[in-house]
Amino acid sequence: MSTRERSPTIDPEVLVPLEKKIRLEEHAIDESDIAKEDANDTLVVPGPSKKASKSAKRKQKRVLPEPYSSEDVLWRDIIALLGEDTVGQALQHGTEWDSPFDFREEVEVEVSTLSSNGDALAHSPASSAPWVIVTPFALPGERIRVRVYRSSRLHSFADLLKVVSPNLDLRDDSRAKCRYFGQCSGCQYQMLSYDTQLGIKRDVVIKAYENFSNLPKETIPDVLPTIASPLQYGYRTKITPHFEAPPKKARKEAESSSANSTDKPGWLKIGFNEIGKRTVLDIEECPIATPVLNAALGPIREDIIKNIWGYKKGVSLLLRDSIEHLPSDISSIPGPEDEKHVCITNHKATVRERVNSTYFEFPGHSFFQNNNSVLVPLTSYVKDAIFPSSKSSGPTHLVDAYCGSGLFSLMLAPHFDTVAGIELSAESIKSATANAIINRLPQGKCSFLAGDAANIFSTVSHFPPDKTALIIDPPRKGSDEPFIEQLVRFACSTVVYVSCNVHTQARDVGMIIERMEREGGGRKYVLESLRGFDLFPQTAHVESVAVLRLV
Repeated sequence: MSTRERSPTIDPEVLVPLEKKIRLEEHAIDESDIAKEDANDTLVVPGPSKKASKSAKRKQKRVLPEPYSSEDVLWRDIIALLGEDTVGQALQHGTEWDSPFDFREEVEVEVSTLSSNGDALAHSPASSAPWVIVTPFALPGERIRVRVYRSSRLHSFADLLKVVSPNLDLRDDSRAKCRYFGQCSGCQYQMLSYDTQLGIKRDVVIKAYENFSNLPKETIPDVLPTIASPLQYGYRTKITPHFEAPPKKARKEAESSSANSTDKPGWLKIGFNEIGKRTVLDIEECPIATPVLNAALGPIREDIIKNIWGYKKGVSLLLRDSIEHLPSDISSIPGPEDEKHVCITNHKATVRERVNSTYFEFPGHSFFQNNNSVLVPLTSYVKDAIFPSSKSSGPTHLVDAYCGSGLFSLMLAPHFDTVAGIELSAESIKSATANAIINRLPQGKCSFLAGDAANIFSTVSHFPPDKTALIIDPPRKGSDEPFIEQLVRFACSTVVYVSCNVHTQARDVGMIIERMEREGGGRKYVLESLRGFDLFPQTAHVESVAVLRLV
């Protein structure tokens, strides 16, 4: 991640010194002291002097959000809702941590907007100081009753108790296909129409570039409508339910009991995290997972229940949808009846996927996009961005940074003379190389090299920059400054940045443009287009594709 950090303050001249002071104080905390304070927090300590001391210790523990993290993204949304003047005054007066709400206090509020993380944001009642209530599963315009369970800087997190006045223009609870929606932390938007979900995700991309790119507003193009997923349910090809090992007390009771070992203990939950809690929610079926995974989940659960007393530790399961066997003839796309799918549960087993007519093999634990249905639209869009119809000729060379098992390299290989994929993981490079052979690409057309993406351009120094396109598809933390410095020096004609975290993407795109303006000798990158892709319908997540052109 870039070492450049932007202050989360409002007025740089007035507030930056205050924030710097807070950050220095907070980073000097001894973690052992924090652990002791956590233990003390459970005690009832009489006397104002001890209470004041305890309050002072709590203030020392307060840590500002990591830049570009989900907490930082939420903080920007809170600033936008409360207003810069209100936030600035609270920071100057040191009242930004003084929550007007007690633990488990219930309050009725009206939702103003949605955060980029998918939660509802509401102003605190007029009788209290300016504050924001953050609540899941509620929508703008709704009046809701909530219970506060944790407070932070100028905001409190609360459980949704009741939608007092629903927004019927947006909400239709009959749309939800999961009986655990509203309890499970996996989905946020099942009560919304799909068009509404796509619009919300477009707004997330817009806000990300407003808050994190440092680009002048006039240089940011209008964000194009979000590309829909062909499947809105039954799309997810990987799920990781989990469960805890038997508690000591339950184990002792079981050893001295004659209960049927096939009975499911009441404490055993096999599923996903419950919203706002650290507990597991017992889930027998996940509607956003593929039918193959749901069919396998039942027998897997039964086997766990049967053998639960043999587990000494909690387990995170792996279920991946895979083609059972590659066809003998890969030149044609098989019909659904000719392509059997199975559930892979072994981290080391081989998973097989087909994207249009291209096949991929990779180990079960490796990264691969978890919504196969949208991969053809995604890779086609990237190809069309590199080769716009308005230009008579395009790049001849492709550099695929963070190439993984070769998704973009292999899907786009027919359109280039030479393709080079770079990936830190040697195992992924092995998979990508094997996938090129599986798909019968001409020898030498695609080369895959294991190495740090920060050194990527030294391996392709012979590529002609004016005829080279670069695809960046990094992990959530984004790229780093050494990589961006090399990118600017190489100055390829087109950059397509695909990201699962639009906020770090906005930061990186801003850095690329700013650095090229400073060091490009009159050349500059222009942000040509921005667009979201919905890889995870029913959730708040949005993939983002940014296209930069050298002019």
